[in-house]
Amino acid sequence: MTVIVLTLCPAGLRGFLTRWLLEISPGVFIGGPSARIRAVLWEEVKQYAGNGRALMAYNTNNEQGFAFETHDHKWHPIDREGVTLIHRPSDRATRPSSPSQGWSKASKRRRFGAR
Repeated sequence: MTVIVLTLCPAGLRGFLTRWLLEISPGVFIGGPSARIRAVLWEEVKQYAGNGRALMAYNTNNEQGFAFETHDHKWHPIDREGVTLIHRPSDRATRPSSPSQGWSKASKRRRFGAR
């Protein structure tokens, strides 16, 4: 079984995938093509995705029972001792370094010192 999820991809790519897979929801395709057809479909998805993102998951003979590939996602699959995990980039740079100043008693104590 193969599942392909498209986000912000051209409508022509969605039409192309409906030749081989069933679109069960907008941008979500499912089917059972052979490994060779799956590889060709994935290459076409990567080529014609444009500014969109794509994710493909399929069953395979490994410890997890499935594998997946991503195209233009912030989260990337990485292999750790034979198990595929998702690496999520840290967003610590966008978080404020100090707590926001509110009107609670704890906030007043932090700002003005303990009284």
